[in-house]
Amino acid sequence: MLFLMRYALLLLAALAWCQQTTPPDQQTKAPELPKVYESIVITASPVEPAMEQRSREAFDKTLFSRDDQVFHLLEAGINAGQHEGGGKSIEVRRYGFNLDHGGVSGGLKVLVDNIQQNQSTQGHGQGYLGALKSMSPELVDEVDVYNGPFRSEYGDFSGLGVVHIRTRESLPEQYTVRLQGGSFASRRGFLGWSPDWQKTDMLVAYDGSLTDGPFLKPLDYRRDNLTFNLTRRLNERRSVSVKFNGGRNNFNSSGQVPLDEVVAGRLDPFGYLDPGDGGRVKQGTLAGYFREETAGGTLWKFDGFLTRSLFDMYSDFTFFLNDPELGDGIQQHDSRLMQGANAQMVKPHREGATSGLFTAGANLHLTQTLVGLYSRVNRTPYRTDTLANAGISNGAGFAQEDLSLYSGRLRLGGGARYDVFRFDVRDRIEPEFSGAHTSGKWQPKAHLSLTPSYRIPLTLHANYGRGISSLDARGVVRSPDGRRLATTDFVQAGTSHNWRRLSLILNLFLINRSNELVYIPDDGSLEFLGPTRAYGWEAKANFRLTRRLAVHGGFTRVVNAYYRNTFPREYVDRAPHFTANAGLTLSAWKGWSGSVRMRAINNYRLDPLDASNRAAGHTVFDLSLTRRIVRGVDFLFAVDNFTDRSYYETQNYFESRLRGAEPMSRIHATPGYPVTFTAGLSFRFRGK
Repeated sequence: MLFLMRYALLLLAALAWCQQTTPPDQQTKAPELPKVYESIVITASPVEPAMEQRSREAFDKTLFSRDDQVFHLLEAGINAGQHEGGGKSIEVRRYGFNLDHGGVSGGLKVLVDNIQQNQSTQGHGQGYLGALKSMSPELVDEVDVYNGPFRSEYGDFSGLGVVHIRTRESLPEQYTVRLQGGSFASRRGFLGWSPDWQKTDMLVAYDGSLTDGPFLKPLDYRRDNLTFNLTRRLNERRSVSVKFNGGRNNFNSSGQVPLDEVVAGRLDPFGYLDPGDGGRVKQGTLAGYFREETAGGTLWKFDGFLTRSLFDMYSDFTFFLNDPELGDGIQQHDSRLMQGANAQMVKPHREGATSGLFTAGANLHLTQTLVGLYSRVNRTPYRTDTLANAGISNGAGFAQEDLSLYSGRLRLGGGARYDVFRFDVRDRIEPEFSGAHTSGKWQPKAHLSLTPSYRIPLTLHANYGRGISSLDARGVVRSPDGRRLATTDFVQAGTSHNWRRLSLILNLFLINRSNELVYIPDDGSLEFLGPTRAYGWEAKANFRLTRRLAVHGGFTRVVNAYYRNTFPREYVDRAPHFTANAGLTLSAWKGWSGSVRMRAINNYRLDPLDASNRAAGHTVFDLSLTRRIVRGVDFLFAVDNFTDRSYYETQNYFESRLRGAEPMSRIHATPGYPVTFTAGLSFRFRGK
C-alpha cells in the first residue's frame, strides 16, 4: 500500500513538471450540452480550465476538526490558512495575491446556497468570510469552483474566482449521528434527522465542537451550528424551500507571534503576548427558494434571505508600538443586518444544429451595519476610536449566452453584468466623514472552446472576464474624489485532454487589476495602492491507477506579480507564487476508503521592495481512512500533518514593539498545527 502511494505521488510530480503525454486513445462520442436541472452528476475529472467541481463524497468521508479543511479539499490553487488559530476567518491567497479574509486584491467570492458569505465593510476587514463557520461539512452536497470572473451571475468579490457551495436538502437516512474526538481535547458531534415524507425533503441538523488547540493559552474554541431545510415539491416541475442556518462561536487566540522572539528562544511558537485576544460571534440566516421548470425546459429561480449577526474580535497586532503603557489591544465590533434577493431565468434553445443556453437575472444585496473600533486592555474597552453606521446597497442585472455548434466541437459565449453600489455612512465620532456616494461598473464576459476532432483528445480553451471588488464604505466617504470600485481583468487560455485513464489541463493566465486594496487596522478602513499585473501557468491532472485507486493533483505557478508604473519596481507581496495539491484516493476496497493529501506552497516575499524579507514555504501531508464496520456504522480515522512538519500558516511583516523594548519591523506568524489525530464513528439508521 505504501509503495502504491509513493508511486502515485511520484507519477503526479512527473506529470506536473514534464510536458510529455501518453498517446491518445480514440474518442468518438460528442459531449452534450449541459442540462438545466438543479441535480447534476459531479465528476472528479477536470473538464476545462475555467471551472472545477467537487462532490459530496469527499466531505462525507472526512473528519473535520478545523474550519480551513473545507478549503483544503477544494484545492484549485487556493491556499488558505488560519490567521489566529481557529476562531477567526481564514486568510486566503490565490494567483499570487493575498486576499486577506477573502475580500481584497480581487477577492474570492464564496456563496452557500446562493447567499454571499463575503461581508462588506466588516469590523475586521472587507469581504470577511467568518460566516462560513456556521456551515456543517456533512451537509455539503456539491461545490462549483470558478477559476476567474467568468460567469455573469457573480459580481462583487469575484475577481479571482468563485466558490459556490450547495448544501443538502435531505439526508439519505432518517437518522445520522457522527461522534469524534482527538488531539488537543478536541470533541465534535453531528446529529441529523431527515424524515421520509412524500413530496417533501426535510432535515434538521446540529453540529457542536470544542477544542483547545496546541496553544499554551487554550483556544477554548466552542462552536454550535443549527441547520434546517424544508423543500416541498408542489408538482413534478415546481418546488419551494425554506432554509435556516444559525451558529455561534467563542474562542481565545494567541495572535500572530513575532518570529525573532521565537528564534531567540524567548517565546514559544504556540505562545502569546496579549491574554485578551479572541472573539465571539452569533449569526442566523433565514432563506426562501422557489424553482419552476416549464414544459419547454426553461428554469425559473427566485430566492431571498435575511441575515442577522453580532461580531466582536479582540486583536493586538503591534503590542506596545502606539501606546507603551496600555498597549495596542483593540476590540472590533460589527452588528449587522443583511437582506438579499435573486431572480434568474435559464432557457435552453435550439436553432438547427446549434443549441444554446441563455441565462438572465438580477441580484439585490442590502447591508446595514454598526461598525466600531475600541481600544482595550484584556477585554475591557476604555476608549471609542471609531463608530459609524454604514449602509451598502448593491443591485445588479446580468445576461449570458452559451452556444454549442458543430455537434459540440465549438462552444462559445459571452455575457455582461452591471453593478451599482450606494455607500451611506453616518459617522458617530467624526460627523464630517458622513455622506453618501454611488458608483457603478460594467463587467463583460467571453469564452470559447474548440475540439478539432473527437478522435484526438484535445480541446482548446480561451476565457475572459472582468470582476469587481468594492471598497469599504468608510473609505469611500473619507475620499469622495477617489476610486470606489476596483476591477480585475482576467484572461485565461489553455488546453484540456481526456484519455481513457488520464485527464489533464494546462493553461496560461494574465491578471490585470486596476488597484490594490490594503487593510488599515488602526481605523478598520481600506485604501488603494495602485494597479498591478500577474501572470503564470497551471497544470492539473487526474489519473486512475486501478479501478479502486486514483491520483489527482495540480499546481499554480505565478511567474511574476508586480505594481505597474513603479520605479524601482515594487512587487505584490504576502502570497506564494507556487501552490500545489495532490491526493491519492482509495475507494471501497474490502470495506476501506481513504485518501492521502498533500498541500504545498513556496517561500514568498513579505515586502514590495526588499526581496530578503520572506515567509517560509511548507509541504503538509494529511491522511484520512474510513472502514465500514457493519451496515450503517463506519469507523473514521484521520491524521493531519502526519509527518509532523513544523510550519507557519500565515506570516506578515510590519513594525511592532514589545513591552520595554524599542520598535522594530519584524515577521509575525501563526504556527500550523503539529501532527493531529482524530477518530470517530458514524451511524446511519432507517434508510429511505
